[in-house]
Amino acid sequence: MKNCGKWTRAMNILKEFEEKCKTSVEKLKQVADAMTVEMHAGLASEGGSKLKMLISYVDNLPTGDEKGLFYALDLGGTNFRVLRVQLGGKDERVVRQEFVEVAIPPHLMTGSSEALFGFIAEALAKFVEEEGDGYHPVSGRQRELGFTFSFPVRQTSIASGTLIKWTKGFNIEDTVGQDVVGEITKAMEKIGLDMRVAALVNDTIGTLAGGSYYNDNVIAAVILGTGTNAAYVERAHAIPKWQGLLPQSGEMVINMEWGNFRSSHLPITEYDQALDLESLNPGEQIFEKMISGMYLGEIVRRVLCRMAEEAAFFGDVVPPKLKRPFILRTPDMSAMHHDTSPDLRVIGSKLNDILEVSNSPLPMRKIIFELCDIVATRGARLSAAGIYGIIKKLGRDIPKDGDKQKSVIAVDGGLFEHYTKFRNSMESSLKELLGDEVADNFVIEHSNDGSGIGAALLAASHSQYLGVEES
Repeated sequence: MKNCGKWTRAMNILKEFEEKCKTSVEKLKQVADAMTVEMHAGLASEGGSKLKMLISYVDNLPTGDEKGLFYALDLGGTNFRVLRVQLGGKDERVVRQEFVEVAIPPHLMTGSSEALFGFIAEALAKFVEEEGDGYHPVSGRQRELGFTFSFPVRQTSIASGTLIKWTKGFNIEDTVGQDVVGEITKAMEKIGLDMRVAALVNDTIGTLAGGSYYNDNVIAAVILGTGTNAAYVERAHAIPKWQGLLPQSGEMVINMEWGNFRSSHLPITEYDQALDLESLNPGEQIFEKMISGMYLGEIVRRVLCRMAEEAAFFGDVVPPKLKRPFILRTPDMSAMHHDTSPDLRVIGSKLNDILEVSNSPLPMRKIIFELCDIVATRGARLSAAGIYGIIKKLGRDIPKDGDKQKSVIAVDGGLFEHYTKFRNSMESSLKELLGDEVADNFVIEHSNDGSGIGAALLAASHSQYLGVEES
């Protein structure tokens, strides 16, 4: 009978956790309303909200008419990618494209700005030299580059922005406060590479551009991957903090930096609070810590730890591996959550491989399956509430007579792409929030690799040669 008591105690911990993670439609609507309020505040004044609501200076999204050869550089982690595309206008779209991926030597991630950007410029130059048949630069024109730089930047124009701080293992003091476009331009000039950065963007805006290129009804882009963020198209006159001339298009893309959203309506548990306290950025990115791929597996691990300590869930000894933060990655959690075998074999093998728990009876596996479901569902439903908040801010949550135009939300990121149950739950939650009638006007589309191709497309739509006839 000892075992029976053990499962009961573990179930009690699970039930209590489930109760605190509840996301009723009412609660999600409160979260969405709070998101809308914060969006207004962030647009009204700098520092007016936890949401930065950064002005991207992208006022022209690609239309599909773009023609010519464009390059993209995508720097957002320990690798960077260089890409070239030949665009053929409305009929041909992307005629061809190729890319290379380059690993950054670790010493350059903490060295000098000159060394890092010098290394990147060399790789760019080498890639340009390999330009083969089918890629046609117009003679006498400079090559143009879209630069996706996925670190916090204070944008100052479409092609300039100063680095606020490094993240993701980079720490190069002398780049902070500098214009990153200036740094890469200096490095290119030094080696005689004649190329101009036409657009500086982050991955969310790249995703929005990539989505718009194929579908002009894209209103927002969301990244659901290791981290999370959203960008959307705002009416320029609805941005009180905007100081300059209003763009001719009347529109401006806003990078929300929504991972930093927080609200008293979020269903935060003691496990979330502990994770936040012990993180590298306590008190920051609260929304991200509840919904993104970096953290979902870690929340599961923390609940399992409690079960191990208080309910002897894994026997008398807590498995030593279970005490290691981030040992349970979200792809492992996803594999366990998608286990359809009658004896939950996948969960058994994951417990063995990751935590060295060789004996896992079925009741244990079932509890772990439930736990994955609770954490993923909460994350998916909260991300749907965030999207609903954007839709409300744009006034598209009310059905309009005769409006048969479908609005598209472009989504990218490994979590969305590979974690099927997360994606399905997010999509059905958004339908639930919108109601059947309005939900028919929305489509969620996977916009693959926005950060690469999107940057090249933004270079095209902000080219210095726009309006100049091809010779």
